[in-house]
Parts: sequence; C-alpha cells; structure tokens
Amino acid sequence: MASVFSSRRQTTAPPDGGVVTVTFSLISHTNVGKTTLARTLLRRDVGDALDQSHVTDTAEAWPMIEIPGARLVLWDTPGFGDTARLLKRLKKSGQPVRWMIGQLWDRFRDRPLWCSQQAVRNVQEEADVVLYLVNASEKPEGAGYVPMEMEILSWIGKPVVLLLNQTGPPRAAIEEELEEADWRYHLKRFSVVKAVIGLDAFARCWVQEGELLDMIDPLLAAEKQPVFTELRGAIQQENLKVFHQSMEILAGPLTENAADQVAVSKESFLQKLGVGRRELNDEMEQARAQLSQRLAVRSVAAMDQLITLHGLEGRSAHQVLPAGGGSFGVPRKINESLWSAVGGALTGAAGGIVAELKTGGLLLGGGALTGILLGGAGSYLLAKGFNLTRGEDHGVRWTEEHFAAQLEIALLCYLAVAHYGRGRGEWQDSEPPPLWRQAVRETTATHRRALDSLWKAAGSKTASRDRLRGEARNILTGSTAQLLRRLYPRVRLDWLSG
Repeated sequence: MASVFSSRRQTTAPPDGGVVTVTFSLISHTNVGKTTLARTLLRRDVGDALDQSHVTDTAEAWPMIEIPGARLVLWDTPGFGDTARLLKRLKKSGQPVRWMIGQLWDRFRDRPLWCSQQAVRNVQEEADVVLYLVNASEKPEGAGYVPMEMEILSWIGKPVVLLLNQTGPPRAAIEEELEEADWRYHLKRFSVVKAVIGLDAFARCWVQEGELLDMIDPLLAAEKQPVFTELRGAIQQENLKVFHQSMEILAGPLTENAADQVAVSKESFLQKLGVGRRELNDEMEQARAQLSQRLAVRSVAAMDQLITLHGLEGRSAHQVLPAGGGSFGVPRKINESLWSAVGGALTGAAGGIVAELKTGGLLLGGGALTGILLGGAGSYLLAKGFNLTRGEDHGVRWTEEHFAAQLEIALLCYLAVAHYGRGRGEWQDSEPPPLWRQAVRETTATHRRALDSLWKAAGSKTASRDRLRGEARNILTGSTAQLLRRLYPRVRLDWLSG
C-alpha cells in the first residue's frame, strides 16, 4: 500500500483550510521492534532497524496516509530505557510528567534516560493514541518493565492500545485470543489500556491492521472521529484495490495452465494409456516437460508480481532454467504416499519446483527448475494429478486433480505475501504453517464444482480466454475471501467481495 493515497471524497477540515492530523505514537521498551513494525505499517523503509538497544534516539513522524484535509501520522519514538530508575525519579517529583519534560538529560552520557524522556515528551505533546508494543514471546508476568512503563503512560493519560509483537507463526484464532486475554488481564489495573491485539511486524496480515483501526476509532476525541472515518475508508479502498489486483495476477497462470495442451501423436497417446509399451516415449516426455516448464515460468512471474504489488522487495525465484526433456521420466502411475514422504510440508512460496524427486523417478530439467510450486509435501499436491490426461486431437493436458492442486498453491502463495511484513526485509521463502494448509485444502474443496467446470471449459480450443480468466478470478476471489474470514473470524470483512 502506498504511503499517500488519492481520494475524491471530501473530508472535514477546519475553517482556515488547514489539515486535520490524527497521530499514533509507537512506544515500547528498547529493542522490542518499533522501527521494524513501523516499516511494516508504512510499507516503506524508515529509520534504522538493528538488533541493539536505543537505535532510535529521536522521535520521527511518518505519514501513513493523506487525503484532502486530513492525514494519519505514525511517530516512531525512542524506546524506554532504564525504566526502574526513571520511575523512581518520577515518583519523587510532585508533578512527574511536567518535571520529566523539563529535565535536560545528556543525550550521550545518559542515553537510556534521554530516550525515555523523548518518548514521554512525544506521547504528551503529539499522540492521539499510543500504540504500545510488547514482545509476546515473554509472559506478561515476566516482562517486569511493562507495568512500570504503563504507570508512566497512565500519568500522561492518553489511550493505549497494546500490540503483541513476535507472536510466532499464525495460529488458530482461539489461541491468539487467549494470549491477548492473558495480557489484558495482567494489565487490567491500568485504565489507559483500552485494547490488546496481536500485530507481528514479521507476519501480520493487512486485515489485522483494519481490526486495529476499528479498535482505535472510539478512542479518539469526538472532533477527530469523522476525519478518522474518512482516513480509514481510504485505507480500506486501497487494501481492496490491492486485493483485487492480486486476484487478477493469480488468475492469469491459473487460466493458462487450465487451457494448456501439447499435441502428441496418436501412437504416443496410446502408449500413455498402456496400449503397447508402458514406458513413455520421448514425445510424451517432451510434452510433459513443456507443460511443467510453462507452469513454472507463469507461477514464478505471478509470485514476483504479488511481491512487488504488496510493497515488498526481492523475488521468490531468481531463475528458471530450461527443462531437459530427455531427463523427464515418470512412471505411468505415481504412488502418492511415496511422493508425500519426499520431505517436510508444502513450502508454498518457498521451496522450488522440486530439484529432484527420486522416489517417483522424476527429474525436472535435471534438477534445474526452481520456483514456488513444489517442495516437501507440495509434491503430494501436484502428484495427485501429475499424470496427464487427454486433450483435443491427441493433445495432453493437466488433470482436474492437478488443476485443483494449483488453486491450493495459489492460495498459499497469496497468504504468504499478504502476511509478509516489510520490516522483515527482502522477501524470503518460508514454509506456510499447518493452519494455512488445512484451511486452504478445505476451502478449495468447497469451490471444487466451479473449478472443475472451469477446467472442462478450458479444454476446448474455442473457449474464450477472457471468459475463462473471469471465471478463474471469481473462484480466486471467493476462495481467498472465504479463507481470510476463516483465519480472522472477528475482523469485519463485509466490504470484501467474494
């Protein structure tokens, strides 16, 4: 999502024609990941993100979104340092916050106190809402600095939303809610803490950011709520735009793979069916290699387009080398249980198209192909339909099962990109969690009738590619929306079509 959006809607502006600013201050103990999260929320690199204390020592303001008459600003602030010593000093003063802001600590000789002072000053002078970040890998009772910092923020009195960072791989919604409830209970004595939500800088999804904005809305001063409603609406529209562009990108290779065929002679096709020699001849090997190569190229290109569209850097695969037809030997029937044992879990956006699958006697281009489709148990998905079926005029094409597996992998690729926080750095392939694999498999099953219909229609050479692509886009939109609702049941997604 871009940092500045255009909008034709008019927003409430002060009589002098100025801009209404809604401000979030991102606060935490030092080295918890504020700048990393700021990069994820802003969709661009800001500040310095290093694994050491007090990397950020001055507060910096960054626009999240601007529309006519209004803007939303995120402040990245210095982390709290020696909180225990700071709190002790504050308690000795008659008016803690006023006293602290009036102090002039040396920036270099007493860096922890200097940074704490800058954070407090920013919250006092700038914040409409405080976004307080904690390390969720710590238990609430083990993070002793959190209550002390909550006490300081309580003196200021600005509403606080607690963000749980470093939450780990996506889990079932109930597990995340229990973790949030634990933190909420632990901090219930601090009335400034208005909400708790998981928002991992590395693995958050954009729909979670929408939930965060919903939580913040009632915490703002009444005069800013109408403006914030418009800002939220602009963010929502941009997210919706990116979502539908993603579905369009994924619909391309899905359509082309469904319609893809390679013509072979009648004799080769009869041999494929088991009439005569059981071994596939060179012509069938070449046909299979061509289909696999084209599938790989389309899929890698689509994945890289998704990465760019979501404001990320890097690529999912750096090269796709030609597949050698002579090395593409496959048994007539593939043992799925053996394929599933090739290793690990489906890598989705990771893993590579399978350099070598010795179990099935399969080599793709002598182990040269790289990409996003196979790897680990991803082999199992595509093995379900890896045997080719007959097309028109003795052509061969992917089977229905293979095509259904392609949808599963497309959905997993989308989830991987949609959850990848920019703060994590350049794109890195990673293994999707079991939660996603199960959800994707069951979601695909509910769309199987439409998917089979698309596959059958694509088998005709006279089928309109535009119509096929539209059907593929509708299937992807509906299944992805269903997935997001399943993974984030408490998030309002009624505006997400599908």
